[in-house]
Amino acid sequence: MTGAEERPPRVRLGEAELAGRRIAARALPGGDEAGGALFRFDPVERRILGRSTGARASVGPDEPEAWRLAIRRAPAGSVLVGPSGETERSRLAFQAAVEGARRAGRGVYLLDPDPRDITGSPRDGVVAVFAGLIDGRARSGLEAASAAGIAAGVLFPIAPGWTTGDSRLDGAARAAADAGARFVAPIPLVNDGESRRRLVETVLALDPGADSAEELFHRVHHSAWEEESARACARLREIARDRGLASLPPRPAGAAEPRGNSQAAARLEELAERDPGDEHRFSLLRAAARWIDESGRDLRPIVAEGNFRKIFPFGGELAREAEDALRTSPWS
Repeated sequence: MTGAEERPPRVRLGEAELAGRRIAARALPGGDEAGGALFRFDPVERRILGRSTGARASVGPDEPEAWRLAIRRAPAGSVLVGPSGETERSRLAFQAAVEGARRAGRGVYLLDPDPRDITGSPRDGVVAVFAGLIDGRARSGLEAASAAGIAAGVLFPIAPGWTTGDSRLDGAARAAADAGARFVAPIPLVNDGESRRRLVETVLALDPGADSAEELFHRVHHSAWEEESARACARLREIARDRGLASLPPRPAGAAEPRGNSQAAARLEELAERDPGDEHRFSLLRAAARWIDESGRDLRPIVAEGNFRKIFPFGGELAREAEDALRTSPWS
């Protein structure tokens, strides 16, 4: 990396999914475009992205208030901040974006934080996620988070022809558990030509002795992608459970979000992830979680008054699950 120049806060507004959890925005402090590894796994886009080692990266401001003002325009919900860069300026921008999101009252996911930044991070309302294979930096970050009492885990890429074998999946869960992770979540790569092409490039660069280029190309491009991905996701969830790990990250609740609401929305998201094959039910559960996020008021008193089902626009199982989560919430 030859240098960095400051730019205004870059925040992508709008709902997206992070390992089965709803996020309302992404804050991108910068520094991810340059330096470090040649490839990076993005768990929201569900793609392997390339990096340029010689690019001049643009980095966001190191003033939390600038980030707070940008993030407050996002819909209700958690914010994903990161990844963190490797230079001092990138790290300062990352720290400022995290603090700005917290001042905006949001729960925060820290994407690939620098291990040096974790010790000073607040424990409440933040969850650290490390996306990709479990390398030295991820292990250091998981260990730092465990020591600091911060919930952290791995978002593991499910890449047919590379990471879907049982030995790979078991190794990922074992390494995550050994480093103090609380969860390991499978993230299937997008199934299109560009994703397959980049996967071949990545494997050849990172594991050149594994197979010849011809063998790898055939395995990736002619695999039963969807079936292999679904099997590997189910298998990793099973392995995680056997090791005492969750297969979804926890849902961070910000200061502006009623904790009972967060718990109810999390319950609905977890139900959706148990059976993603039922697309209609999956969509209803995700829509119900969004409604709770955007309700703008603490729903527990409404449950206590017996009026929740009068305002909740979803009936049956969804209403029962949401109401039960709100009623049993430990948060006062």
